Amino acid sequence: MTTIALFGAAGKIGTRISNRLRHAPEYQVHFVESGEAGLARLRANGLPTTTKEAACAAADVAILAVPDTVLGAAAHDIVPRLRGSALVIALDPAAPHGGELPERGDIAYFVVHPCHPPIVNDEVEPAARRDFWGGIAAKQHIVCALMQGTEAHYALGEQIARRMFAPVMNAYRVTVEQMAILEPAMSETVILTCMFVMKEAIEEAVRHGVPAEAAREFALGHMNVNTGILFGYLDAQFSDGAKLAVARAMDQLLQPDWKRVFEPENVLAQVKAITKGRAKGK
Repeated sequence: MTTIALFGAAGKIGTRISNRLRHAPEYQVHFVESGEAGLARLRANGLPTTTKEAACAAADVAILAVPDTVLGAAAHDIVPRLRGSALVIALDPAAPHGGELPERGDIAYFVVHPCHPPIVNDEVEPAARRDFWGGIAAKQHIVCALMQGTEAHYALGEQIARRMFAPVMNAYRVTVEQMAILEPAMSETVILTCMFVMKEAIEEAVRHGVPAEAAREFALGHMNVNTGILFGYLDAQFSDGAKLAVARAMDQLLQPDWKRVFEPENVLAQVKAITKGRAKGK
């Protein structure tokens, strides 16, 4: 049986993982929290608590379910206490890619991140259709990276990741650098930013007199059909008028060199800003 130490077990993502692993017969899980509030949440959830020292001594696998801004400090506290050949699992590429993890050659580092349930899906149950995060009822994909370690470590990491984020469809193997391109560069720096603009566009339509519900539903409906066309789910093309509107708007809304956010030095700058809790210019 594999022994897992779950650090941050009562946090937002930690609670989701705790609920997924608590009944897994193939794992013995030690649930760890650093503060009294977290310990109280674990007890309220009916979970036993383990001290950091005891969990590190017993762990075959350590899962770091802590915020990016403190992950480096937590790793430097936890990793030196682990046994040789232990597997450390991080849940986001920012700290690993940003050089926040301590160097230790006799352990393995594995990074996993959920893709979240796709917009286009075959879910029919109401609970699954309302599971936007995944890991509750809706199927999702995950991306996995072996930062250092053996193929056996990778296999164990993927096995645990599939249990943590179940139900999982595909587990895509990437490098840590590629995962950092996916997040933050692609999914947050570009896509999430554009979605903020989309929401502001709805609010602006309302400010100009459009009824709020009409603006919202019109936007969401067009997002739906646009997704179908852009990603090849519909055998259709955008109208000439729509193409002209996009071409004109590109110059108004986007800087000509916006794709520079994907250059390696800029990806690294983005992850370092995340781990340090900084916004642009701070």
